[in-house]
Amino acid sequence: MASVPSLASSVNQRVADALASALPEAGGADPLLRRSDRADFQANGILALAKKAKANPRELATTVVEGIPTGDLIQEIEVSGPGFLNITITDKAIIETLAARALDDRLGVPLAQNPGTTVIDYAQPNVAKEMHVGHLRSAVIGAAMVEILEFTGQKVVRRHHIGDWGTQFGMLIQYLLEHPHELDHKSDEVSGEEAMSNLNRLYKASRALFDSDEEFKTRARARVVDLQAGEPETLQLWQRFVDESKIYFYSVFNKLDMDIQDPDVVGESGYNDMLVETCKLLEESGVAVRSNGALCVFFDDVKGPDGNPTPLIVQKSDGGFGYAATDLSAIRDRVGNLDATELIYVVDARQSLHFKMVFETARRAGWLSDEVKAVQLAFGTVLGKDGKPFKTREGETVRLVDLLDEAVDRATAVVREKAAKVGLTEAEIVENGQYVGIGAVKYADLSTSAARDYKFDLDQMVSLNGDTSVYLQYAYARIKSILRNAGERKPAAHPELELAPAERALGLHLDQFGELIAEAAAEHAPHKLAAYLYQLSSLFTTFYDQCPVVKPEPELVVGENRLFLCDLTARTLSKGMSLLGIRTPEKL
Repeated sequence: MASVPSLASSVNQRVADALASALPEAGGADPLLRRSDRADFQANGILALAKKAKANPRELATTVVEGIPTGDLIQEIEVSGPGFLNITITDKAIIETLAARALDDRLGVPLAQNPGTTVIDYAQPNVAKEMHVGHLRSAVIGAAMVEILEFTGQKVVRRHHIGDWGTQFGMLIQYLLEHPHELDHKSDEVSGEEAMSNLNRLYKASRALFDSDEEFKTRARARVVDLQAGEPETLQLWQRFVDESKIYFYSVFNKLDMDIQDPDVVGESGYNDMLVETCKLLEESGVAVRSNGALCVFFDDVKGPDGNPTPLIVQKSDGGFGYAATDLSAIRDRVGNLDATELIYVVDARQSLHFKMVFETARRAGWLSDEVKAVQLAFGTVLGKDGKPFKTREGETVRLVDLLDEAVDRATAVVREKAAKVGLTEAEIVENGQYVGIGAVKYADLSTSAARDYKFDLDQMVSLNGDTSVYLQYAYARIKSILRNAGERKPAAHPELELAPAERALGLHLDQFGELIAEAAAEHAPHKLAAYLYQLSSLFTTFYDQCPVVKPEPELVVGENRLFLCDLTARTLSKGMSLLGIRTPEKL
């Protein structure tokens, strides 16, 4: 089905046409339409246009109004103040537009025109290391952006740039070579916990030996050289660490209800063969220069505390490659081989300077351009209730698995309290506890602007009150219960009816879904979708309180129309929540 124009876009076009007729030189001008407390919409663009044309704004506004037909779409339009237009939509237009949306699986949301290819770099754990709370935001924000962009019609390539290379692997591989059974499994079915336990044990043992035994330290450093040279046995042992780590990673992502596929995992090692050429291209083009033996890129606006320029070091003076060489090679690969038109890096805000320098270097080299852009979707820190970086009582970094398990436990207890009232089985209690717990963690993250820090407060996250995923999930489950209890009555749109204020408010908000999705996609702002869904749930609560749907039973057509609004609200909530990676149980 074709996309459904929103009421706002239809009204905007009417006003723009009338404006072009009244002031021909303003053809194509934006009427600056927005939602308003004084009417359904307000158009503010006439003031600036009148000033530019040296016309009286109120007189121009009056002429524009005279050229706008009313009755079908627009019920009433009035000039306010110095030249604002207050516009009220007909009830008929609201229901007819919503009815058209309801006929479409996509709820009338348009696909992007001329979509490109976006590569999203997110969820980047490190091989042989445990995932902690610091890994949460990249995974959750990145996964939501993947879903939102794909829903708009964008081709999305996922990339998990895992930390799978570096000098620490010399120590790990040498120890495994000398203790070959450290990564053996007890059975064919390996849990993520067992895999991580093996890796933790081996890391601690190898580190202790590295720090205490000079001969082992020498052998470990020689093993780094073997690894970088691609020596077969060394690479084979390195691969064992990667494979063991993936068992663990995937178990954590599974807890997060995220789908991670092997082809999407391309770590630092995936670009090793490109590093030499990347440096050669940068040096030959003059983008990078040698400084004290290192290959560097300098920037006029990046200086250290001493006032001297701080360069991006692409290759160290000893010939080793840093993160910059890998990141620049990844850009070359993603643009040249994956045909990316946009690169999104979901990375901690503390790495902003690094990525600013990398992106500028890539632009100077011609790998990025006006047609191919790169952006860092920078995120803030997860804080504890005390407003400080989230740590355990012992001051250790919080393990991500422990955090997720506790969220599910808390949520399951909340679900269990209400289970008897809605008739949940034990299996449903357990399943819903997972959905509510993981949803609570994701929503708390996604309802905050990515750039801001946020407090991790499980008590608040699993609350039925306030801006939480549980509130949204409960609203959805309540609507499904209403629809089940409606008996023979079925949802049906009735454009001939006069709408109550709460029905109009809900209807107008439902119609904004498509525009909101486009905005969240363009601005890389999943928090705007979360805010929209919370407001939708709040408007539904008001509607349900003020407009009887099942009891007391309203007149047939009124009841059918209200059931229609219920059904479309449920579908919009479910779709919006799924784009955030959150499940919506039918009973809660």
